[in-house]
Amino acid sequence: MYRYGIIEEREGISLNKKRIFIGITGASGTIYGVRLLRALKTAGHEVHLVVSRWGAETLKYEMGIDAEALADEVDKVYSEDELTAGPASGSFHLDAVVVIPCSMKTLAGIAHGYADNLIARAADCALKERRKLIIVPREMPLNLIHIQNMEKVTSAGAIVIPASPAFWHLPKTIEDLVDSVIDRILSHISSHRESAAVWTGE
Repeated sequence: MYRYGIIEEREGISLNKKRIFIGITGASGTIYGVRLLRALKTAGHEVHLVVSRWGAETLKYEMGIDAEALADEVDKVYSEDELTAGPASGSFHLDAVVVIPCSMKTLAGIAHGYADNLIARAADCALKERRKLIIVPREMPLNLIHIQNMEKVTSAGAIVIPASPAFWHLPKTIEDLVDSVIDRILSHISSHRESAAVWTGE
């Protein structure tokens, strides 16, 4: 059972279980969303997921995964049109909302308060309730509208973590590159793992 703020013991490891909402949109880079949800479940967190219509198309194209298959890997899945779902209300507690990858359309909706689907609405609730909102945009190059929308959501309280992987840890695989971004996201929601690439200066 989910209990807020309770430290649990699982396989000898203490953890502070969190409820995290993940929104996967149609931007390229769906591997980021999949790697994040798997890292969170491995850490023992409760994961709620929405894959948008175009997110599902991109997921299928890039990773060969049907969005429905991810239902077995998370605690709860919603349709993007399910605006009566819990995450559509600020009274539904979430420790963090992560939009990963975030399309420029979804970013624009969040920046301007146009919550036309559950991903944008959950993000809107996170901002109004002063909860953690992490946006992981995946686009290049950026035009001025994109940059201004990132400024707007940052001013409103969101954290923008572009899908810009690091190379200083000498990655050997695509997963190594992706996980350098995932590790930064995990650190911002106070969930850490031993495999994280951490620069020590040594």
